[in-house]
Formats: sequence, C-alpha cells, structure tokens
Amino acid sequence: MVKVGVAGYGVIGQRLADGVARQKDMCLVGIADLAPTLSIRALKERGMPYALYLVEGADKAKFDQAGIPVSGTFADLIGKVDIMLDSSPGGVGAKNKELYAKAGVKAIFQGGEKNTVADVFFHGYANYEKGYGASYLKLTSCNTTGLIRSVDCLDRAYGLDRVAITIIRRVADPGDYHRGLTNALEIDRAPSHQAVDLMSIMPHIEATGILVHTPVTHGHIITVLAHAKKGRITKDQALEAFKTHDRIRVVRIEDGFRGNASFFRYARDLGNPRGDMYEIGLWEDCIVESGDNIMYAINIPQESVTIPETMDGIRAALKMQPDSKSATAETNKYLGMARWKQG
Repeated sequence: MVKVGVAGYGVIGQRLADGVARQKDMCLVGIADLAPTLSIRALKERGMPYALYLVEGADKAKFDQAGIPVSGTFADLIGKVDIMLDSSPGGVGAKNKELYAKAGVKAIFQGGEKNTVADVFFHGYANYEKGYGASYLKLTSCNTTGLIRSVDCLDRAYGLDRVAITIIRRVADPGDYHRGLTNALEIDRAPSHQAVDLMSIMPHIEATGILVHTPVTHGHIITVLAHAKKGRITKDQALEAFKTHDRIRVVRIEDGFRGNASFFRYARDLGNPRGDMYEIGLWEDCIVESGDNIMYAINIPQESVTIPETMDGIRAALKMQPDSKSATAETNKYLGMARWKQG
C-alpha cells in the first residue's frame, strides 16, 4: 500500500486528504500546515482523523493552546511517505520541491504552481501514460481539468481537431473575503490559459477561448464549440459518448438543474461532504449542432473537481496501474463515481 502525505490543508488540501483516505490501496500518513486555521480546528473537533505535521515557521504554541495534537515536523512527514500531494499557496510548492528532491520523494503539485515545477503537466484521462513513473507531476486547474474530461471524451470517440471555449468563471471560493467583484463582470485577455493548457495536454487539438469573471462562488460554467477531424458529430453521438463517462454527470434543465447553484445544492442534498461533487455536470438540453461543429455547456465544481485526477496522478507516478483506463477505473471505484447511473 502506497503512503501519501498532503502539504497544505486548505480548500484543496482537505479534499485531497479525504480523497486519499477513500482509496483502499493508499494510506494517508498525514497532513502538514502552518497555522491553526478554521479547517484545522474543524479537523480537531472531528476527532483528528488525520495526523498533523507542522511546516517550517509554524508556532507550535498556538496549536497547543487550541488543544490540537501535533505529530511532528514537515520533514518527519516527508520521511514517511512515497509521494506528497502539494496544495500549498502558489510559489510555496516550488520551494517544497527542494525538500522532496532531497528526501527522494515524488510529488504532485496543484494548478496554482507554474508548469515548470513538474516533469509532466498531467491529466488522468488525456495523458496518463506521460506521467507513468514520473517524479513530479502538476495537475491542470479546475476549469482545465473538467474541460479536458469532456474534450477528451469526444476526441476518443470521434476525433477532434479544434475547440473554442468560453468560461464564465466564479470570482472566488466561498469565504474568500479578500475578493470583491460586486454587480460587475470582468473579462480577461484572450486566449484564456485554459485553452493554452488544453493544447499542452492535447497538442493535436487547436484551442482558443475567452474567460469572463462573475461575482459568484459556486462553480464555473464553460461552453465548448468542438470540430471533428472527419465528418461531423451529431447531438445524439455526443450525448452517447458523454453518458459513458464516469466523471461527467449528464443532466436536464427540466429536472431542476438550472445553473451552477443547482449542482451545489444537489451535492448537499446527496449528503456529500462540504457540498462537493467530483464529476462535472453537462446539460443534455444545451448540446447543439452548429454547422460542422458541436456545442455544449458544462459546470465545474472548482473546489473538488481535480481530486480524482490527483488520485490518478498518484497511480501514474508510482506505477500502480499501467494505463489510463485501469487507473481511472480504480480511482472511480473508490470515490464512488457514477453512482447516479446505478440508481
């Protein structure tokens, strides 16, 4: 059983820890953080299911004062694991890499780090084999992760050569008080980094895109205009492909999925911790044929969507499964993906 550690117990880190804990062929050794944040305090109130280690600069007295047990230092954690999942603030992961390299420990970095931190810019479906045995992987951002799931799905089924995307992006995560767009939209210079990143992972597809920031917190919505290499993809063909994918939840507006908040509320009603949803949502009602192109819209749950692909990254880096199909199947099994297809 492989041993895993998590650096940074914030929005992504706590979800990574939960994701690893659900994988029956992995062992979560512990988490590391700097301060007794609300997330750490909540962990203590839950009975401290994960061992806590302190990174350099942490004031242990503050943890003692809050009654939060500490199991050791960051170096202690690194010395006990096969791989670290680094969800530290942007830039910190690159510094941590020096510690990982010195200890001979592999690592996976989240989307906030620069691509140069890793050997492979990674996605569990689109380029798993490139990450096989690699020492350092970097995950795509939440938007790019979900986008690639859908584009790769159509590409594998029918073959694509170009896509154009529009991202309606939530401005912040819930509770990010330091951000503050109110009654305003903000547009980025084109092309968006998600389109550029998609081409890094899938170089055979020409991609471009526009991104608009919106003053909401519960998820992004992306529209995709895709073109097949040969012939055209009909709505029925696209729908057939999407419905086979265990990380794509196909929904209908008439059933109540009116927008991003619908997915968040539904995830809470399902009893999912924190209102998380690992799969992206795709509206059956919004798949349309436009000339030789097929267009569709997806919902991205930004706080949790990268967790399955990170589990895939562990499997690739540590050579747990030889290919994308077998690796993603294991991850999906332990995370309980595609339960909606069975009910």
